[in-house]
Order: sequence, then structure tokens, then C-alpha cells
Amino acid sequence: MNETRRDRDAEGRARNARPRDGLGRPLPYGTPGVERQPEGVVRTPAETLREAQRLLDAGMPFHAHEVFEDAWKSGPEDERELWRGLAQLAVGLTHSARGNTAGGARLLRRGAGALAPFTGPGRHGIAVFGLCDWARELAGRVESGPTVDAAAEAPRLRA
Repeated sequence: MNETRRDRDAEGRARNARPRDGLGRPLPYGTPGVERQPEGVVRTPAETLREAQRLLDAGMPFHAHEVFEDAWKSGPEDERELWRGLAQLAVGLTHSARGNTAGGARLLRRGAGALAPFTGPGRHGIAVFGLCDWARELAGRVESGPTVDAAAEAPRLRA
């Protein structure tokens, strides 16, 4: 990479090509990193939840957020806030694991708030009540405690 030019994707859009670690932090060029999630993948809700859970369990909530973001952008209008809320939970866990306690707690609470309207009959088997409780509890611990381990704190997405 020529340091005076920006990285570009195949369509010419600016896109940072630096490798990333499991929490999505950029690494120096040439350093082995974690493979990125492909963007714009249309999955069924079950596939989305399965892939996101795999990534969360592996301690890679940043990458799970990207899976949720695809669902948020490609899913039906009446479910966009559901997927956006799940993406916010994953980003909140990411920030919490990176040591950004204020940002992590704020995003965890924001995600729980976005999920709250979906606490009726569960869509796609998502454990909305449990996720909201998990996010609020973790937000409280993050604000007053040490950096969390993303894999150890991974939530269960389905009931």
C-alpha cells in the first residue's frame, strides 16, 4: 500500500485494507489478521443468528456486528430495528472488550432499548428478554470494572 493513497475496494470506494484482530482493531500492514466478514451477504434469519452466535462464541463480536448489519440492511423494514439492536449489542461488547467502558456501556444500553419493542412473541427464536437483561447487567459491570473477555461474555441469541 502506498501510504499517500487510500485503500480502495473493487468498486473504487475507500476501504481500509489493513488486517484486523478479533475485536476489529486495525493491525499493521503485512501482519496476519482475522479474516473479515464479507459485506452485503443476504442470509436467512436462522443463518444470520447461527453465524453471529459462532462469531460471538469465538470472541469476535465486531465480526458478529457485521453479520447483523447485513441483516439490518437487507431484511424487511419491520425487522430493521431488531437487527440494528443486535448489531449495537455486538458493538457494545466489542467496545467493552477493547476497554472503552463508557462507549461499551452506552451501546449495550442503546441496543437493549432498540430490542425492547420486540419483547412480545419472539421473532426467529431470539431471546429478546434475556438479551436485554444481559446487556443492561453487562453495561453496569463494564462501567465499574475491568475490561471484559468477549468470548466469556458472549450472550445466547436464542432462547
